[in-house]
Amino acid sequence: MTTTTAQLRAFDRQPAELASHRVSRKTRHMLESVLAGRELSEADAVHLFQVEGADLDALTATADEIRRRRVGDDATFVITRNINYTNVCYMGCRFCNFAKRKDDPEAEFFDLDEIVRRAQEAWDRGATEVCIQGGLHPNVPGHFYRDMLKAIKRALPDMHIHAFSPFEIWFGAHKSRLSYRDFIRDLVDNGLGSMPGTAAEILDTEVRKQLTRDKLTTDQWVEIITTAHEEGLPTTSTIMYGHIDGPEHWAAHIALLRDIQKRTGGFTEFVPLGFVHYKTALFLEHEGVRPGPTRLEHIRMHAVARLMLDGWIDNIQASWVKLGPELARQMLAAGVNDLGGTLMNESISRAAGGQHGQEMLPEEMADMIREMGRRPVRRNTLYQTVETFDELAATPTLRRAAGGLA
Repeated sequence: MTTTTAQLRAFDRQPAELASHRVSRKTRHMLESVLAGRELSEADAVHLFQVEGADLDALTATADEIRRRRVGDDATFVITRNINYTNVCYMGCRFCNFAKRKDDPEAEFFDLDEIVRRAQEAWDRGATEVCIQGGLHPNVPGHFYRDMLKAIKRALPDMHIHAFSPFEIWFGAHKSRLSYRDFIRDLVDNGLGSMPGTAAEILDTEVRKQLTRDKLTTDQWVEIITTAHEEGLPTTSTIMYGHIDGPEHWAAHIALLRDIQKRTGGFTEFVPLGFVHYKTALFLEHEGVRPGPTRLEHIRMHAVARLMLDGWIDNIQASWVKLGPELARQMLAAGVNDLGGTLMNESISRAAGGQHGQEMLPEEMADMIREMGRRPVRRNTLYQTVETFDELAATPTLRRAAGGLA
């Protein structure tokens, strides 16, 4: 990552909040070290995940300054559609209320025609991406994943397909009797453009055992993600927090993602996903499970992530579906530079009791960004500019992104 002379001169700037006499010496030292270009350790991250008052103000201001240095004052979003092609799944994840059995009256399975119809509808509304994820349906053959890609690409050759969590890759490779590498290579050859780094939850063995009895292990998740990167397939990275986890787990999780990024450079962004508890078995049937993160935990998560991942993962995304639009907007002052996608459909959070809707119009996204004094920019999946918005007017200026997307 190259840094201009002007940017280097700007590195002398420190947030005013850091100079407050109310900021503890310990916190000030950590934040000054990050501003000076030193890597934030796991131990320091654990401390920052718990700060309050003036220390929290200094943390968010520092994260905002680091964000400004790395990516400037543009704030981005993408027009996309979620296609959750089936909710049938037998994996038994206790934090999920999306999964249904095959004979459940609410079970869904979209055929190829319906998947393509939804993708076409998204394209006609300006989407540059479809995000495809689903349950692990026991009757789905391994070639169905390839068939979805081929069907969409026949109809919409320029649509970017962001699809299949590492759990689906594990399942599809098993069904196809292929290695992860061969299965991923086949998907890339048939149109897969990038992969969601979901199914991560918390990359801690003991916590994962309590979240689900059957889900892929931390080692399997890491192997699939690194294999995707090695095959030239970029992925996002995520964390699900606010259940039976804590600061030590969060710091270790982000440190692991940072280590992967140092080796592969394949992560496009980091997306914190707060646990949505309302209808989940994990919350309803088990004592000691928290009802999702607090507001301050949300703020700390995004800010600390910006500091820990500085120089490695530039894009920190706030999920308006998990946070709600108002809190997501506020994250733009805590290290965040991206508000994710317009979505058009969102089934997984809604099934767990999420209360923040299924779609946000591009104009609403732009207005949220302007309210925080930032310039709205519509991007594609790989963070190439599709259109920019004037700071005051709502009229966008179209730009052709690399790869032919417009």
